[in-house]
Amino acid sequence: MLGAEKGQAVQLDGTGLRIGVVQARFNQGITNALAQACVGELQTLGVSADDIVHVTVAGALEVPSALQAMAESERFDALIALGCVIRGETYHFELVCNESAAGVTRVALDYGLPIANAILTTENLSQAVARQDEKGRDAAQVAVEMAHLLSELTPE
Repeated sequence: MLGAEKGQAVQLDGTGLRIGVVQARFNQGITNALAQACVGELQTLGVSADDIVHVTVAGALEVPSALQAMAESERFDALIALGCVIRGETYHFELVCNESAAGVTRVALDYGLPIANAILTTENLSQAVARQDEKGRDAAQVAVEMAHLLSELTPE
């Protein structure tokens, strides 16, 4: 929810983290803004530009495959999924939203790797525009926070 009370995380420090970002090109104006906000926030949090790998795929349904390839590489501390699905006139909206989210979650659980899911699912373009910057920044913060949390919780 836009502007929701999200609670306060501990001080986030992305120094030394390696983050993979997968951006869907469909609704590219929105996803470019998501990516810009996300990568900018990662760098604000201390993640080096050299430690951010940003790739693009056709649409939200292709995001999980790219995330899986990144997870299999074992090069990343966290991943980020960026996309935008806007409701149309058919049931396709529900399929894309549900299947992309399920795929992102499956990769995260299968590989024990945190994935911040910022694939927007909105009723219209104005809702997507209203969320693009905040959700991009949120995804970066979630990725850094969860990378540290899972590192602490996972035995070596």
